[in-house]
Amino acid sequence: MAPIGKLLVLTGLILVVIGILVWLSPKIPLLGKLPGDIHYEGKHVRIYFPLATCVVLSVVISLLFFLLSRK
Repeated sequence: MAPIGKLLVLTGLILVVIGILVWLSPKIPLLGKLPGDIHYEGKHVRIYFPLATCVVLSVVISLLFFLLSRK
């Protein structure tokens, strides 16, 4: 039962960190405003697809996991 407890605590901590990042994301400069993010605004529709931001975040998260997995 102890490994499940550790997993739950780790999952909770990860969720807290993600929550803090989402909460502070409007204050992070250029996040969501990179060249390559797709914005379209029509009369009755607004479409936003942060393509470049998704790629940058994916690379950063992949590097983070790579560095954390090395022992």
